[in-house]
Amino acid sequence: MVKQFDVAVIGAGAAGMMCAAVAGQRGKKVVLIDHATKLAEKIRISGGGRCNFTNVTAGPQNFLSQNPHFCKSALSRYTPQDFISLMKRYRIGYHEKHKGQLFCDDSAEQIIAMLKAECDLGNVSWRMPCSVAAIGKSGDLFRVDSSAGEILASNVVIATGGLSIPKIGATDFAYRIARQFDLRLIEPRPALVPLTFDHAGWQPFLPLAGIALPVEVQTGEKKTRGEFREDLLFTHRGLSGPAILQISSFWKTGTPLVLNLLPEIDVAETLINGKTSIKKNLGNLFAQWMPARLAHGLIEANKLDPMARVADTPDRLLRNLGDAVNRWAIVPNGSEGYRKAEVTLGGIDTKELSQQSMVSNKVPGMHFIGEAVDVTGWLGGYNFQWAWASATAAGLSL
Repeated sequence: MVKQFDVAVIGAGAAGMMCAAVAGQRGKKVVLIDHATKLAEKIRISGGGRCNFTNVTAGPQNFLSQNPHFCKSALSRYTPQDFISLMKRYRIGYHEKHKGQLFCDDSAEQIIAMLKAECDLGNVSWRMPCSVAAIGKSGDLFRVDSSAGEILASNVVIATGGLSIPKIGATDFAYRIARQFDLRLIEPRPALVPLTFDHAGWQPFLPLAGIALPVEVQTGEKKTRGEFREDLLFTHRGLSGPAILQISSFWKTGTPLVLNLLPEIDVAETLINGKTSIKKNLGNLFAQWMPARLAHGLIEANKLDPMARVADTPDRLLRNLGDAVNRWAIVPNGSEGYRKAEVTLGGIDTKELSQQSMVSNKVPGMHFIGEAVDVTGWLGGYNFQWAWASATAAGLSL
């Protein structure tokens, strides 16, 4: 028997559950469909299992998109404080960890349970696990061909996310539906992802794997430059850590990253001006500023002896060493891809959607929300805030 609903939400992750709950609590008859056996796996694994559910500083400046103004409407109407208020209603403890990042005190499972409870308050119907083979439209109704039978709905919300982390169920479903209905896409690519380097060229850096330190990193031209001060981690295949995850969203193939490994120190100036007062050798001095393995590696890479005294080293060589530390330009050959990417950059072109309701301009009643859309947040809870905000914008319009 074919069932008919006001709204069919496809994808029961952060955005999907939020949207279903908002629409359901407004009196709409909602069905929530997901192909997974476990609910909201991306919430569950986020933040080391404690879910970095928002950032108190979240605003349009923290998002990337071909149209940076698109996200303003939804973000202004559903703020971090709104989600915090929801958490407080459910008495879920949370704390700020770093730069406005908010985490659950106990477990990400609490967020999942809260969203499920919000859906229950809206009498949302569930179809899970349930795969969707196709979506068609007949007149004013959408026909959803699912493994649980045909579902009819006046509105469809696509909340299936992007391509990030396929092992927990990520698919290209949203992009396939967009193409089917002739909606434009901004080419997707992995973001918030570790960057890799040519195997042979990275050999000298292999002994540094596991070393972490705070750095400043930048890439890109002036108008589109990304610049962050965060921790960097050396790996066997390249670079990771928050600094690299952040900059990966701005990095373009073939362009260099410029790293300042000691952002608090002008190395050349300190060395040259201190030649008469610094009694230590280069290795011991640098080991005060950074991990000893990295210090020795940098000095040797610049064809200097870590045992050489600062006072005995020519200014020219000290200047070269300073440049190598404060302005290290290095070109990645790629990234670790979707398997390690936290989010997908690109997606449904925002020109195709209403910024007030997230509905398609070409297909009345079809909405796209969350990661499926070409709005990508920085690392640190911003992408969850976009999920809550875009979902609420759609839910309130249904």
